[in-house]
Amino acid sequence: MAMLGLASFIQGDFRGGATSLLRCALRAARDQQRAPLHSPLQKPPNTSTPQAVCRYQPLNSSSRLLGCTARPTGPAHFIHRCFLTTGPKPGAKSAKLQLRTRLVVTLVFGAGLMGVWWYVYSEKQQMAQRQRIEQLKKVALGQGNFCLTDHTGRRRNKRDFLGEWVLLYFGFTHCPDICPEELEKLSAVVAALDKDPALPRVQPLFVTVDPVRDDVAAVGKYVKDFHPRLIGLTGTEEEVKEAGRDYRVYASAGPKDEDGDYIVDHTILIYLVNPDGLFLDYYNRMKSEEQISESIRNHMKVHVKL
Repeated sequence: MAMLGLASFIQGDFRGGATSLLRCALRAARDQQRAPLHSPLQKPPNTSTPQAVCRYQPLNSSSRLLGCTARPTGPAHFIHRCFLTTGPKPGAKSAKLQLRTRLVVTLVFGAGLMGVWWYVYSEKQQMAQRQRIEQLKKVALGQGNFCLTDHTGRRRNKRDFLGEWVLLYFGFTHCPDICPEELEKLSAVVAALDKDPALPRVQPLFVTVDPVRDDVAAVGKYVKDFHPRLIGLTGTEEEVKEAGRDYRVYASAGPKDEDGDYIVDHTILIYLVNPDGLFLDYYNRMKSEEQISESIRNHMKVHVKL
């Protein structure tokens, strides 16, 4: 009938064409009313193959009408509306997974960059330390192997202190003020470093520049006034001079007074020697206990054992 209505329009019979099309529409409406109704919880009959596949699940509080339509291609002409359970949106879980994956990749990448930076930094520090050691080996300071007698009468040489950090001071027991002050500062530095269990032990040494008056007994009595680990060293005039030359220590006895007493003019420095027996640093009278302690800590942190 629809074809007849179209033919009437073509032939110019507008009234007849309109009537035919109206009848066709009414008949289609009646057919639609007579078509079986399908529950939204049931599948449509297998009389046709829909172009879109819909899932049929019971409705709950997390469901909503999506307006999904299936248009069958068979003889039964109907429009079927279906209800789809939404729950979480289909893309929500995927989005969360992508976000988590990106976060993990970012953390791994950042950790890798930090690792590379730390490795490069460590290599740079070790290279600088090795260069520093090579430079120290070229310095003609503390290169000799002194051989002296300690305040207990035991013979000691430089090799006995290898493997230890050493603070070394040259002075004499009859010094009125400067030597006691420097040895007290040296003892305070050693005590401060001893408080940190993570740091290696420091061995303090005192070497006399006045072997004529500073025999074993005099040195032994003198060192008792300072740090309990302080070792006093003395020897013959030649042995003492040789030890002083190794560290470029100047020492010169002044004129004697009427009592036969005299003052020895000498270099006033505290020397730092590393466990390899290499001279690392020196500290003059202007350096405080805190400054010396911090300097030694820094040397210990970057030390590379040969």
